[in-house]
Amino acid sequence: MEKKLAILLDPEKADLSRLSFAADCHPDYIFVGGSTGGDTTEFVRALKNRLSIFDSRFSIPVILFPGNSSQFTPEADGILFLSLLSGNNPEYLIGQQIKSAHAIRDSHMDFVPTAYILIDGGVETSTMRVTGTQPIKPSNLQTIIDTAIAAELMGKKAIYLEAGSGARIPVSADIIRAVRKNTSCTLIVGGGIRTPEAMHAAYAAGADIVVIGNHFEEHPEDLKKFCKYPNGSINGQMVNDKMVNGDDERFMRLALDEARKALAKDEIPIGCVIVSDNQIIGRGHNLTETLADVTAHAEMQAVTAATQTLGGKYLPDATLYVTVEPCPMCAGAIGWAQIARIVYGAPDPKRGYTTYAPRAFHPKATVTAGVLEEECRALMQEFFKKKR
Repeated sequence: MEKKLAILLDPEKADLSRLSFAADCHPDYIFVGGSTGGDTTEFVRALKNRLSIFDSRFSIPVILFPGNSSQFTPEADGILFLSLLSGNNPEYLIGQQIKSAHAIRDSHMDFVPTAYILIDGGVETSTMRVTGTQPIKPSNLQTIIDTAIAAELMGKKAIYLEAGSGARIPVSADIIRAVRKNTSCTLIVGGGIRTPEAMHAAYAAGADIVVIGNHFEEHPEDLKKFCKYPNGSINGQMVNDKMVNGDDERFMRLALDEARKALAKDEIPIGCVIVSDNQIIGRGHNLTETLADVTAHAEMQAVTAATQTLGGKYLPDATLYVTVEPCPMCAGAIGWAQIARIVYGAPDPKRGYTTYAPRAFHPKATVTAGVLEEECRALMQEFFKKKR
């Protein structure tokens, strides 16, 4: 499934005058809802009027994310028909659903039966206050998995893992990965996601849709950092979940092996492998000190090896795995080589391409971030700890 980005607007808080979209920069969905109230019908009408002033070449579906039955409106394009499975409160498990069922059916609106699972994000949320329920602790991983499995057995088509509005701690990659491994439902993740790196990590762990609410309400100008192109693209490159849970981890571990070779040589431990047709065609690790060459980065070594293997300068069918986000120099080389897919482990907010050269890759290239992120980061920390 193609990765998607949704923004969540609360009718009671959102300032529609601050919304600004373009054909090359907009989310895939706008979710509308909140735990307390607001005039949803008037808000959706105003939102659609606001959207109509933007480029007519694109449209953004408006999907209801209702906190209760009163927030239903036929003015929207669809609805997440939510059941709060984590709180054991029958009113939000089935009671509110009964109250809105007739109206939703008669509207002929598209609906998605969705399990809403609240994970403790380190703050008291409005969902907790309104429903009188407690979230599941992140440490209770088996309970989270079992709840998600139960949701799928009940016929839910989507699972929404929510850390809550204003969460200090987003849903962890381990939780996302575990739910993804044990269910086949569309996996939606929201709460506490404030950076592109956190979004990348959620996608890499298995999220199909990432939802960002409070951050965009407070900083609508940041949308460009999260989604520069339509159809789920991130920083200019579309995220693709192909092989993310299987081969991605396998090949990233081989890149980590290369990084450990660099560590053994007292080099900054970054490793890279390039794969085509499930075969490694190039390997490399950082050799800047060994060769006294500032360009001897892991990616540069691997790209050179791969082109020599194939006998050509372009690698349009290849996937590059690297333990740390490429720098602008390496991103440029990857782009010139026309590498189709880039997978990296730990982000590099100080020197990474997303900060300085977010469009360096080939326009059709896809990116997956955060694969084995903790292991990749730990190796870097080990190196720099020794240097202090």
